[in-house]
Amino acid sequence: MIPVRPSKIVCVGRNYVAHARELGNDVPATPMLFLKPPSALIGPGQAIVLPSDSRQVEHEAEIGVVIGTRLRDAGEAEAERGIGGFVCVNDVTCRDLQKTDGQWGRAKGYDTFCPVGPELRTGLDWRALEVIGRVNGQERQRAPATDMHFTIPFLVAFISGVMTLEPGDLIATGTPAGVGALADGDVVEVEIPGVGVLSNPVRDGTRR
Repeated sequence: MIPVRPSKIVCVGRNYVAHARELGNDVPATPMLFLKPPSALIGPGQAIVLPSDSRQVEHEAEIGVVIGTRLRDAGEAEAERGIGGFVCVNDVTCRDLQKTDGQWGRAKGYDTFCPVGPELRTGLDWRALEVIGRVNGQERQRAPATDMHFTIPFLVAFISGVMTLEPGDLIATGTPAGVGALADGDVVEVEIPGVGVLSNPVRDGTRR
């Protein structure tokens, strides 16, 4: 079951210095934003489907912020108060298409490319959060939220100055270093201690 039904999914690129560097990029001076379509959402246990267009689909474990109150041009204090809760997010990405297309809509927008769950957790301090990514039980990613280049309240406030955030909207706050390829038959997990473990199998979309 998908625990959120956002009107939009706003994602943040290159928000951990080590991840930006592992892909040969600089950390941006202002948050780098992109959108995933709500049609990309899947819940725990549902399959991430590898598209035939790509040869390099990768996992990106992220802390998801769910908006609790309508925000427009919010300051950081208001933005923090407007957070409704947190979920695990996997910002699945076709890395090869991300590089060749010049924009990220296709690389990150395929159906099944936004696993979310297992449930929404409220009343948590973002400063205490940590995100962990595993593939087939092997840890690949781990970082505390305090390692983010732009803090969660800053991100929420910044985004609200660009577009109105409605209750239920989802912000994926960026992924730490350690992203890697997924293959047919893999099981990928995103864990945020205190929030839960999001687990999804991976399936080759060309296999019937």
